[in-house]
Amino acid sequence: MNFKEVLGIDFGGSGIKGAPVDTKSGKLLDERHRIPTPDPSSPKQVAKAIKELVKHFKWEGPVGCGFPAVVQNGVVRTAANIDKSWINTDARKLLKDTLKLPVWIINDADAAGLAEVRLGAGAGFKGAIVVLTIGTGIGSSLFIKGKLYPNTELGHVEFKGMDAEVYASDATRKKENLDWEAWGKRLNEYLSHIEFLCWPEMIILGGGASKKLDLFKDQLNLKAKIVPAKFLNEAGIIGAAMAAKVNIKKH
Repeated sequence: MNFKEVLGIDFGGSGIKGAPVDTKSGKLLDERHRIPTPDPSSPKQVAKAIKELVKHFKWEGPVGCGFPAVVQNGVVRTAANIDKSWINTDARKLLKDTLKLPVWIINDADAAGLAEVRLGAGAGFKGAIVVLTIGTGIGSSLFIKGKLYPNTELGHVEFKGMDAEVYASDATRKKENLDWEAWGKRLNEYLSHIEFLCWPEMIILGGGASKKLDLFKDQLNLKAKIVPAKFLNEAGIIGAAMAAKVNIKKH
């Protein structure tokens, strides 16, 4: 089986998107395809939607899938933005049985981080890196000398008496109608807290807000080097494929 080309899938709260990926270069081998996340986003419904996506590409090889949840050995442990029935579901087994293909499951922010650290904005950097995907919520991944510490969930640390992402996500910026300067100050407070907790030498900002870094970078005053993500919204697809390439062979 060819593990150089893997179908990467990014399962999010509002959409499930995917594309075949060249895992060596990170290049998408076909146009990204997106289908709306089913409502309810139960395991059975999502597995059916992912099967549709696989069919769209006429795919018969390995599949990597990023989930918006803590994932341990293919089992989903949390469900902040998806149906609660996912908790303790063996997602890897479910998708293997549904697709009849080799599958690997990874936390979506960890997938995005893998793409950025191995092939993107953090490639070649040897220090500690935190990758944050800032969108509806805040996803996080932590790397030490290029190695992933999985499922960090730094968007859910308590900050100012609430979940940090409630205070500093891009969704909050839109909801509260904050200008870029005001939101940038909030983000800086949150990033300073992350710096205090784990002292990264580089922070890579991904997700929707990363494309607008020029509008709020003057508000960021940190010791870590701040860089925008290279792969933007495709990072989750690329990283899920990369994780599958490495892990399916081992398991």
